[in-house]
Amino acid sequence: MNSINEKTILPPEASGARIATTAPARHPWYVRLILAAQRRKYGAELEPARLWARMPRSFLLLTLLYRSIDRADSPIEPGLRALMQVRISRINWCGFCVDLNGAAALERAVSQEKLAALDDYERSPLFAEGERAALAYAEAATDPARGVDDACFARLRGQFDAQAVLELTALVAFQNLSSKFNAALGVPAQGFCSVLPGVDGRVDSATAPGANAHRQA
Repeated sequence: MNSINEKTILPPEASGARIATTAPARHPWYVRLILAAQRRKYGAELEPARLWARMPRSFLLLTLLYRSIDRADSPIEPGLRALMQVRISRINWCGFCVDLNGAAALERAVSQEKLAALDDYERSPLFAEGERAALAYAEAATDPARGVDDACFARLRGQFDAQAVLELTALVAFQNLSSKFNAALGVPAQGFCSVLPGVDGRVDSATAPGANAHRQA
């Protein structure tokens, strides 16, 4: 199944973020290149990119940072990276990030059943122990009411070496920056993923921060 729902992708001007974006002609050449690449890949420019483009140098550095983390030779499996991003985005109420990263997870061979079971990853047989440890770490690092305790970190280290832990932590930090930026500015989903419920960013009692505190070893 193609996870990108081409019929329902919203153009950025219809997305309704709280801050207006600027016309592409006003962007520096490197920003125009990034936006053109997005049009080729997604069929539309991503609204967060248009917002970051108002700070072009920051946008360029942010793009390079993400590409250095989400790269082909990362020690973290691509599907797990996308699942972590979805989980963090749900906690942070970012509908756009849930939508885009949910589509990315499907493209990276995560099954629809596994994606739908993400909020229940500790009990679902679809998740391996390493995935559970990484998702629990991402949750704890994201939720300010919890934080990463020694037990959480020890569980992670039992599954990943030091370099992989650093890479996981960098991804968690990046996704928190991205999802909090988008959520605060009211950036909604653009229609990339039709599988996940709640892609408007609404978090129910099962997915709210602290709801899974009982899961922590």
